[in-house]
Amino acid sequence: MLFHSSIRKELARSFGATLVVLFTIVLTMLLIRTLGLASRGSVNPEEIMLVLGYTVLGRMPTILTLALFVAIVSTLSRMYRDSEMIIWFSSGRSLGGFLSPVLRFSWPVLLVIMLMVLFVWPWANQQTDSLRDRFERRGDLERIAPGQFQESSNGRRVFFIDKDTADGTEGRNVFISSTEDDGTESVVSASSGRIEWEGERQFLMLKKGQRLESSAKNGQLEVSEFEEYGAQIGASSVLTGSSQALKSRPSWELIQNRNDANLGELGWRIGVGLTALNLVFLALAATTSNPRAGRGGNLMFTLFAFVVYFNLLNVGQRWVTSGQLSLGTLLFMLHGVVFISILLWLIKRHHNLSIKGWINSRRVRQSEPQAAQ
Repeated sequence: MLFHSSIRKELARSFGATLVVLFTIVLTMLLIRTLGLASRGSVNPEEIMLVLGYTVLGRMPTILTLALFVAIVSTLSRMYRDSEMIIWFSSGRSLGGFLSPVLRFSWPVLLVIMLMVLFVWPWANQQTDSLRDRFERRGDLERIAPGQFQESSNGRRVFFIDKDTADGTEGRNVFISSTEDDGTESVVSASSGRIEWEGERQFLMLKKGQRLESSAKNGQLEVSEFEEYGAQIGASSVLTGSSQALKSRPSWELIQNRNDANLGELGWRIGVGLTALNLVFLALAATTSNPRAGRGGNLMFTLFAFVVYFNLLNVGQRWVTSGQLSLGTLLFMLHGVVFISILLWLIKRHHNLSIKGWINSRRVRQSEPQAAQ
């Protein structure tokens, strides 16, 4: 049918163009963020593109949701602006008649969004956390490159190595500046150093150097020379192993272990899919022709509605996590109420109902018997 095919083709063109633009913007922002993490030592510089790929893959449900919403709003706005909607309305089509072609175009995208947020989102976060944890588990001496100053994993030590061996376990002209919990500062320099393991603990064994220690209590300086000195530079692998992040847990695990935190994360994942569905209906119900607002009026409303809805989704997740709301209550109060409100709005516009018209019609019906008498 010409009506369905023309609308779906225009939606496809608009969706593709919007997706490319949003993907480019998000990719640029995430690239800057990933480079910042690499400069701070949180991400291995050699794995920047891998971390970026996993991060972008995890953000795809949000990108697809916004791209679908913007595509529907921009398509309908163009049809209103070019008086194409008036032609369809004059030929017997109503606003509710646009629901079928819009849903036929949207349901594959909605299905992809739901599958990605339930399965790809936790998997991508798990891979990113695995890369970060693997880099964090590396020894402090392994983190730095020759000729560069580098902070340790806990931020309390600064290392400098002039040269190192091919295997990265020994260095020459080593400099270490550290600050202890009690405020004591020490500076250690040595001609060489090597990495040794004692059980689960990692040590840097220094040879032929000196140690300068400054006490924070009395300000005294103490200088000592040594032939060999050992400094722990890596915590136990058991201690450094962080617990799996909540956003990285598989959806089936969240369903099996139904505590408040897991239900909050599960509610967020389900809510992303329901948000995308509600935004499709909202785009159809809210898009109108307003010459005073200009071409950007509907687009500004689109961005505002998207930001508000996702902020409410994040707030609802925190409420479920803190135990203030149950998962069922959140799904009904947020997504259910929004869906019912949008449906009533769509029915109102479909039948062209208004409170003013209803009041005027009642006045006419009440005046008719009096006029007959």
